[in-house]
Amino acid sequence: MAITSRAIFWCLCCEILIVAGGAAAAQPALFESRQVTPAGEYTFGIEGPAVDLDGNLFVVNIGRAGTIGRLSQGASQSEKFLDLPEGSVGNAIRFSPDGTMFVADYKKHNIFLVAKGASDAAVWFHSDQMNQPNDMTIARDGTIYASDPNWKGRSGRIWRIARGADGAVQGEVMTAPRAMGTTNGIDLSPDGRRLYVSESNSGQVWSYSLHGNDLTDARLIRTFEPDTVDGVRTDVSGRLFVARILKGAIAVLDPNGSLQREIVLRGKEPTNLAFGGSDGQTVFVTQRQGGFIESFRTDREGREHCLQRGNC
Repeated sequence: MAITSRAIFWCLCCEILIVAGGAAAAQPALFESRQVTPAGEYTFGIEGPAVDLDGNLFVVNIGRAGTIGRLSQGASQSEKFLDLPEGSVGNAIRFSPDGTMFVADYKKHNIFLVAKGASDAAVWFHSDQMNQPNDMTIARDGTIYASDPNWKGRSGRIWRIARGADGAVQGEVMTAPRAMGTTNGIDLSPDGRRLYVSESNSGQVWSYSLHGNDLTDARLIRTFEPDTVDGVRTDVSGRLFVARILKGAIAVLDPNGSLQREIVLRGKEPTNLAFGGSDGQTVFVTQRQGGFIESFRTDREGREHCLQRGNC
């Protein structure tokens, strides 16, 4: 049977629609979480997820305390990346724009540095005055802000750690306009002017203006139930993603604290989260219950991912 030009045209259109529809169907739905790695890969102390420039996810305490695991981009199983020095246990990992890894060692009060391409950790900063370095965030100029909770005293503070004019690494406890609770999750606004801090004991999330070593203009932006907040990360639009430990969810807040949505997770005890993937719109979540990693897609890039790519 002869086929007319018009018939050929409509056949091609149908084929294009089918291909396009299939590609769209292959994309994961936004804000729907799935388990990525097997249960039991990591210990109860699973924490500190961070993604490097190559898309590899790094998480502390794979198999046993004092280790760092790596989940290669697209993989479904982690492998051990390195062992920290004897007696040290990591809690947070962050990457600077040049690919340097920093690890908060809460046991020995260190901030370790792992140079890009290296597989061993060197002490970058140490202070016996720390309760324990818990979580960290990195500013555009390389300054590290670290939460320092005192769990027994149900109090905490923030450290500012940076290289001085002489090149030496210096760390100071930041002055604050109020007595803080157990400081835990921490991140910066996209413009770097405000610091967000979650306090586990009160379930509160606070915002501060940054002025050198001073925290000013304290604003309570959201209160959850006590002991139900952990890690905090921001995206390029300024939204906050808050790990609701014991609640099995990630709360998404606007910069003023209004709840935009809650993302229901597979596990019930999320400790922290990190943005990654090729476009910075995949969120990886560490799950204390079961010791695994899950992930979901979001609609905007993470602040740190954008910073690492040099686009922010």
